[in-house]
Amino acid sequence: MTASLPRPRHRWYAAFYARVIEPSDRKTMGPLRAFAAGGAQGRVLEPGAGTGANLAHYDWSKVDRLDLAEPDPYMRQHLGPKIAALPAEVRARIHLSDAPAEAMPFEDATFDSAVVTLVLCSVQDLPRSLSELRRVLKPGGELRLIEHIAAEGAWGKVQRTIQPVYGWMSGECRLHRHTEAALRDAGFDINVTERMKLGVPIFPTFAGTATRRSSPAL
Repeated sequence: MTASLPRPRHRWYAAFYARVIEPSDRKTMGPLRAFAAGGAQGRVLEPGAGTGANLAHYDWSKVDRLDLAEPDPYMRQHLGPKIAALPAEVRARIHLSDAPAEAMPFEDATFDSAVVTLVLCSVQDLPRSLSELRRVLKPGGELRLIEHIAAEGAWGKVQRTIQPVYGWMSGECRLHRHTEAALRDAGFDINVTERMKLGVPIFPTFAGTATRRSSPAL
């Protein structure tokens, strides 16, 4: 299953993100990452862990184990040193894999929480990724989310127009995904706590939680 998926390899975007975007976004994204990662507890999954921007925001008194999954080898080159810099007691609770969101190597109902921050825009298969997240979460398990969705009206047309170039420049980010609707269709109940703009062209953006329903059907 995993072998059927081409692996992302974004050398230049990973370096640009780690050295430019991540440091410059700390003021804006820091509180949002603190909400998403800081509220996770129990056994936690972070798919698309990227360069490790969320690591500084976990409350390690609440996290029993953190499974980081990042399929892009160039992202992992930046993620690895951040893990190594953590205290030994924390490092012992972190496990890193190269699993894509579409094919998680975990048993059903394994995780209490999953931290998903600006990831669902770039997965290759959104319904399959959400199905996997739902599968590996325990009943009542919680996604803690920061994601952006398709704009409406004129800006939506702009997003679709620039998507080919923007996607190539941004690690395959899709600007025009209807992620909230996809979450509901996949069997999650969503509680949006904040809506905001992260800047053109990444808007609208929302922060919130999504709880795994016992049945995917509404």
